[in-house]
Amino acid sequence: MRVLQVMAGAEFGGAEAFFVRLVIGLHKAGLDQRVIIRKNEQRAQVLRDAGLEPVELSFGGLLDLKTPMMIKRELRTFRPQVVLTWMNRATSKMPSRRPSDLNYVLAARLGGYYNLKYYKKCDHLVGNTEDICDYLGKENWPQERIHYLPNFVAADHRPPAPRNKLHIPERSKMILTLGRLHANKAFDTLIRALAHVPDAYLVIAGEGPEREALESLAQELGVRPRIRMLGWRDDVPELMAACDLFVCPSRHEPLGNVVIEAWAQDRPVVATDSVGPAALIKDGVDGLLTPVDDAPALAKAINRVLKDDVLAGDLAQAGRQHYERKFTEQMVVQRYLDFFQEIAD
Repeated sequence: MRVLQVMAGAEFGGAEAFFVRLVIGLHKAGLDQRVIIRKNEQRAQVLRDAGLEPVELSFGGLLDLKTPMMIKRELRTFRPQVVLTWMNRATSKMPSRRPSDLNYVLAARLGGYYNLKYYKKCDHLVGNTEDICDYLGKENWPQERIHYLPNFVAADHRPPAPRNKLHIPERSKMILTLGRLHANKAFDTLIRALAHVPDAYLVIAGEGPEREALESLAQELGVRPRIRMLGWRDDVPELMAACDLFVCPSRHEPLGNVVIEAWAQDRPVVATDSVGPAALIKDGVDGLLTPVDDAPALAKAINRVLKDDVLAGDLAQAGRQHYERKFTEQMVVQRYLDFFQEIAD
């Protein structure tokens, strides 16, 4: 089985991080792959370190004619049975399969509710949540060509990040949140909630356009001294190990991959009931759910977990069990291998 994967994503992001994990996982499982990525020195090096040699292309705008030409060259030399593209840009850059010497099955993986005008060339679509698959059906994509394949996250346990390097007192409670500093992630709601969570420190790992507004809000509410804004980090397992609670406050979250990451690291989770977390979490069993944009309710749930070690332990244990049932690397990699074989036959 020969599979070509094409990713033209941003420098950082959940889909981009999962792409790297999946490609490496499939490589370890023995799949014959060729990988095309948007030029990204760090991502390319991670793939090389894992034993893969990616093809780096520009994936520019409408006037970028070289990228489709180079993709066509890779198709003709590698002759894949299946091509998996990731999101809009990579899919839109795929060349026509005419002439007939380009004979492969084209699938695209969607991590959101994207406009299907970019996917007209595709034979199959993959959603990483059941809700995205439902959306594809409602958009009149044929049901037999819709496939649900979840993400997985690494479960490597690492020593906790030292509190002194984060400038957090050893005896204080540490809340962790992750993601792009974007309005959809609702970090402003979490900062408002922090004003009602005495003594705890909030660590935000991520970067984005809302940073200045979030810092101003924290200053206005008097909680800026208890917030650590770290930017993008490559030590998420260490940060998870250091925290007492993980919070996902999103307004819009199709999957909630960060919830799975927290479960994999045995951490209790509080999240808002946006689509992804609400589909993952059974409230009161493997996490606590609160209404979107309700800072007082979010603060109440956070305080409840931070003040009750038994509850925190029970939520963490149930979350880990949920992870082991559905979201391990071995399980998800095998599902992708079965999917490639199914659509290629």
